[in-house]
Amino acid sequence: MASLVVLTLNIWNRQGPYAERETRLRRGLADLAADVVGLQEVVADRATGRSQADELGEDLYPHRVFGMARPIDEHRAYGNALLSRFPVADHQVVALPCLGVDEPRSVLVARLETPAGILPVLVTHYSYRLDHGFVREQQSLAIARLLDGVGGDLPPLLLGDLNAAPDTTEIRFLRGAHALEGRSVYLADSFGLVGEGPGYTFDGRHNGFAAPWREPPRRIDYIFAGPPDAKGRLEPLESEVVLTKADEGIHASDHFGVLTRFQL
Repeated sequence: MASLVVLTLNIWNRQGPYAERETRLRRGLADLAADVVGLQEVVADRATGRSQADELGEDLYPHRVFGMARPIDEHRAYGNALLSRFPVADHQVVALPCLGVDEPRSVLVARLETPAGILPVLVTHYSYRLDHGFVREQQSLAIARLLDGVGGDLPPLLLGDLNAAPDTTEIRFLRGAHALEGRSVYLADSFGLVGEGPGYTFDGRHNGFAAPWREPPRRIDYIFAGPPDAKGRLEPLESEVVLTKADEGIHASDHFGVLTRFQL
């Protein structure tokens, strides 16, 4: 493999006109043909373990993992998921700190068996309130601590809806521009390095599903990668915001996705 294509997307669980959205999500996954996909706001059946990731990706991705962030009720769970063309060597779900002010959040940590070696992938969804930057800072610190021990042959990937713009402390920390509690970390913000334009992924001006929140347009969905190794593996080559077009007035989600191609 010369390159690795990675997608992240918040699928907005089953809200809105989901039958129509599901069709658009399936089509989008097929058209984009990523090797690894991180999904957020995924709903799963707690009895069977089957999730929306299985429903959307079963014909495209042989390897699918769901990680619960919180129960919705006695029958359903809500969390993050991973779709992969590569086998999953192992995975775990780790709770993120929420400081008692928000619904529980978690990170799905998986290690994939790629032709180039073990690839660690983290899929997550940070707390969403505009005034909860102090919570997201602690979530970024928790991610940094996880990265310390994730192992693997390739630099790690972090995929997710982080609910924060690039200039916020929690994101600046991840990209090495700010220290928190006496420590620093560096991950490459793929769109920030090789994408074009503002890269807004939550934009009520252009996506009617996002409009009711009355939030400013922001880039809040990310594909981060650990620093490229000595061979340049996991260096971002191209990145773009995707799934931005509505079909008969209906978008795939209230978020747009991010797609990045990395050197491998």
